[in-house]
Amino acid sequence: MEAEEKAVHDVAVIGGGIVGTATAMALGERIRGLSIVILEKERGLAQHQTGHNSGVIHSGLYYRPGSLKAVNCVSGRDALYEFCERNQIPFERCGKLVVATDEEEIPALEELERRGRENGLEGLERLEGEDLKGREPHVQGIAGLWTPQTGIVDYVRVTEAFAAKVVSGGGKILTGAKVWKVNREKDGFTLRTTRGQIRSRFLINCTGLQSDRVARLCGVDPGLRIVPFRGEYYKIKPERRSLVKNLIYPVPDPDLPFLGVHFTRRIDGEVEAGPNAVLALKREGYGRFSFSPGDMLEILSYSGFWKMAGGYLTTGLNEYYRSFSREAFVRGLRKLIPEVNGGDLESGGSGVRAQAVSPEGKLLDDFRIAEGEKMIHVLNAPSPAATASISIGRKVAETAVVNFELG
Repeated sequence: MEAEEKAVHDVAVIGGGIVGTATAMALGERIRGLSIVILEKERGLAQHQTGHNSGVIHSGLYYRPGSLKAVNCVSGRDALYEFCERNQIPFERCGKLVVATDEEEIPALEELERRGRENGLEGLERLEGEDLKGREPHVQGIAGLWTPQTGIVDYVRVTEAFAAKVVSGGGKILTGAKVWKVNREKDGFTLRTTRGQIRSRFLINCTGLQSDRVARLCGVDPGLRIVPFRGEYYKIKPERRSLVKNLIYPVPDPDLPFLGVHFTRRIDGEVEAGPNAVLALKREGYGRFSFSPGDMLEILSYSGFWKMAGGYLTTGLNEYYRSFSREAFVRGLRKLIPEVNGGDLESGGSGVRAQAVSPEGKLLDDFRIAEGEKMIHVLNAPSPAATASISIGRKVAETAVVNFELG
C-alpha cells in the first residue's frame, strides 16, 4: 500500500470505464486546471463492461423518445463519431438491419420505426421481403428496418483516448486503487483505497457493476440493486464471415431490456453471434461457472430479484438452455440466417451487464443518476452507455459544476 497523498483533489471519479473517463474528460474541458483523479480498482482501464463490449455505436432506434437513453444516445453518437475522427480512432458507419421474421413482430417493428423517426434518425429505410437481401444477402425475413447511422468502434481505444485527454489536462489516473471505505470530512472526503488514502472535495461514482455498492459505501441508498446478467457470444469462423456484411438484429422483445441474439461485425473484422442473457453467479464473472458466494447471497436476499424472477421464469429458463446447448443457440441464429450451422461457430467471449432492479422487481431500462451532498452517482448506465458516453459525461460534468459550485 502506498503512502497517503497529501494533496486534496477537487474531484475523485471512481471507476475507470468509458463513462468514468468521459466524465473526467468533460470536467477537465469545462474547467481548466481542475484537480481530477480517476480511481480504478483493476490494473488497467475498461476491464469490465467497456472492455467486453461488442463495439456497436447505436443509432438511437430503440429508445423511448424523450428518455435519457434516447437523448443521450443521439447526441452522444454524433459526438463519438466526431471524437474518433478528430483523434484518428478507427471506426465505421456500417449500418444495421433489424429483421422481422414473422407477422407477430410487425407491430414491434413499426414501433421501432416510429421511435427512430421521432428520435431524428436520418436515412431510416423500411424494407419488405426480398428487399432485405439487398442489404444482407443471406438474411431471411418478411420485413426490416435499415439504420445507416449505426457503426462500430473499439471502445477500449476510445476509453484510452478519453483518459489521455484527462492526463494531458493535468488529471491523474490511479489503477489498482479499489475504494473500500469512504469517510466524509468537513471539507470533502477521505477515500481509503488499496493504494492508500485519497482526499477529494467532491466525488463522482461511475462504477457500473459496483455502482450500488459504492453508493452505499458513501452513505447513499441507491433505491435499487445491481443484478448481473452474463451474455455469451460465439464467433463466426473466418471462412464463413461472408454470411454477414455488417450488423443483423432481430426485432427485440418490448418487455425486456435485451436486444436478442444478433450478428455483429467488429472493427477488427471478426463477426460475433449472440449474446444470450443469463443470470451471472458473480458480478464480474465472465466464465460459465464463475461463482461468488457473497454476490449470490446478495442477489438471493433481495426481494426485488424474486419479484423480477417470477415474472421472467420461462424466459430465463430458455436462456439457460441456450447457454448450455449449442444446438439451441444455433436455432436462434438460423431465424435470421438459415445457412448458419453449428460448424460455422467457435467459442467467443462474454460480457456481464449491470442490470438495475427496483425493489418492486422492475428491470430499470433508462439511465439513472442520483445526486447527494457533494456527490453524484451514475447508478444505471446500460447499453447504449458506451455510445452515449461523451453526452453522459458532459451531463454529469454540468451537474457537478452547478451543484459543486466549481469554477
